[in-house]
Amino acid sequence: MEDDPMVAELNKQYLNKIEGFQLINTASNAEDALEYLEQNKVDLLLLDVYMPGLNGIDLLRKIRQQNKDIDVILITAASQIDQIQNSLRLGIIDYLIKPFEYERFCEALNEYKNSRSTFLQKDKISQKELDRLLQKAKDSPNGHSSTKVLPKGLTKNTLKTIQQSIISHSPSPFSTGEIAESTNVSRVSVRKYLKFLKEINYLEEDLVYGVGRPIYQYRLKKHNSSVLNPYL
Repeated sequence: MEDDPMVAELNKQYLNKIEGFQLINTASNAEDALEYLEQNKVDLLLLDVYMPGLNGIDLLRKIRQQNKDIDVILITAASQIDQIQNSLRLGIIDYLIKPFEYERFCEALNEYKNSRSTFLQKDKISQKELDRLLQKAKDSPNGHSSTKVLPKGLTKNTLKTIQQSIISHSPSPFSTGEIAESTNVSRVSVRKYLKFLKEINYLEEDLVYGVGRPIYQYRLKKHNSSVLNPYL
């Protein structure tokens, strides 16, 4: 739900780039949204706070009162602490503050997709899996927390996405462009992550000369792959 047509169109373009999602409807006000939700099954709602008439928080409250099985991500310029706390109490799964980058949008939806897939495929879940889904903890192989902080501007979820792409390319070498294409992450952002992975000795880097401008190619160091675990 988004009352600004330009922002709604941008969100639509973002969504269409992410595999596993289908946009089934848009609404510019709460009344239209409630009417649609009464007649249709919706898994995930992207919801703005500031709209004409009933605001997004009040709409979310109505949805919860009706016990509708809908997950909600708030996408809004509202960054006040009380708004965030109210929305968290009402069970949102993520909160994106405008303006945000595509990578953050992609991160939110991929995290939702992965979590939903886990819950749909299993009748029971382990404590470790639950901790990971709730983003409360990430255990090292010895059972103790040993997380490390990523450099500024990098996020765990995007790092995981890039790691999965790297593994899919292994043992073949790959370029920045190939990772960007397979992950829908911008080349500029991918370069930052690959630079970080090279610095921690997760990747090896080679400058390859051929026709035209030389390019950097990377290869996974399988024997040293565990160096990434504390950052995930």
